[in-house]
Amino acid sequence: MDTGPLQLLRVDPVAFILLAISLILAISLHEFAHAYTADLQGDRYPRAMGRVSLNPARHLDPLGTILIFLVGFGWGRPVEFRPQSFASKRFGSAIVALAGPLMNLILAIVAALMFTPIFNATGCGTLTTFLLTFIGINVILAVFNLMPLPPLDGSRLLTVFLPPDKQHIIYFLDRYGLLILLGLVFFGGFTILNPVFQFIFSLILPDSAGFCSL
Repeated sequence: MDTGPLQLLRVDPVAFILLAISLILAISLHEFAHAYTADLQGDRYPRAMGRVSLNPARHLDPLGTILIFLVGFGWGRPVEFRPQSFASKRFGSAIVALAGPLMNLILAIVAALMFTPIFNATGCGTLTTFLLTFIGINVILAVFNLMPLPPLDGSRLLTVFLPPDKQHIIYFLDRYGLLILLGLVFFGGFTILNPVFQFIFSLILPDSAGFCSL
């Protein structure tokens, strides 16, 4: 979509609502996956905080939710967990970190499996447009969150798998990662990821070029 969310609200309110719903669902289920996986690993803290829940209200950050409607991008409330409680002390944090992006990929695949028969039966419509939007949002969130920049999930994977003699990279990213991330967001640096988004989208929905345009 080339228009900004607020302009989209004026031009096409239905498309705006579909975008907002897609973001809220994708972000909420992403955070639920973190909480549920931490719970499976033996840490009961996320459950005690009410995060092992499918209720979006449990996972949405107030500011992040407002920005969803203002700029079309936001974030959820991070899931707090205690790695020392995990069954796997070495890989537990990495497993929890992977759960969020993996959930987004699973959601994208499920939506893609639903899309083709619905499109064949009804053609372009509100439901097919929602599914396309939902697939795209989940692909973007999965790839975006795997970047090795704090506070994204990829930073936890880097902590686990980086050799001991390269740990200074983690210290650098812990200190400057958020600034780097904000710089990429505000200056359009994530356009370099567009080919990755498009490639994964085409794998999940190979014939997307012939479908309704977003």
